[in-house]
Amino acid sequence: MKRSIDVIMAGFGGQGVLLIGNLLAYAGMKEKLNVTYIPVYGVEMRGGTANCTVVLSEEEIGSPIINTPKSLIIMNRPSLDKFQARLADGGLQVVNSSLVDPELVDTSGRIRTVLVPANELAEKVGNARAVNTIMLGAYVAATGVVQLATVEQSLAAVMAAKIVPLNVTALRTGAQYALEQLKAQAPNGKAAAKKSAPKKSAKPVAKSAAKPTGKK
Repeated sequence: MKRSIDVIMAGFGGQGVLLIGNLLAYAGMKEKLNVTYIPVYGVEMRGGTANCTVVLSEEEIGSPIINTPKSLIIMNRPSLDKFQARLADGGLQVVNSSLVDPELVDTSGRIRTVLVPANELAEKVGNARAVNTIMLGAYVAATGVVQLATVEQSLAAVMAAKIVPLNVTALRTGAQYALEQLKAQAPNGKAAAKKSAPKKSAKPVAKSAAKPTGKK
């Protein structure tokens, strides 16, 4: 089966939602996938949920506009309220349980959820602003849509070289946490999405000429 997935990433303006959307798009292009990336700018970002939509596919993409997404990255409570009901049946959401009460998550069996305490994990990594890359690492591990190493190699395209190592650690931390959750949820304790597990041998590409992209 050919790879194809779409994701809406949503959170407060300033959480770096648009940055990780851009990062995932770069990783998809590195793996020769067709990619679309639509960020949402404007008043909504200042007062509510900032969001972006990324589509990755080995086939031609019919439309970049997604009304019923196959997956979500949910960074905060308002984003859960806005997008959870729109998630396709059988879809996957990665939810920041640091800011979202797990009791608010749909447990009907219609969708799948991976809860990630991203704020606490970011503190352990050493930078509270790494919440976004923690969440992206968890998402990549849970879906396997691209290799985590490819995301690491794409970091220098969207941020300053000096903060690439920190974000490599954040990606791997999020990925490892998600894999542990998937293993606990799976029958007989077998983990899903194994091919996205962080590889110790993977080295980030950090070009000094890369220009930083500010979080929006």
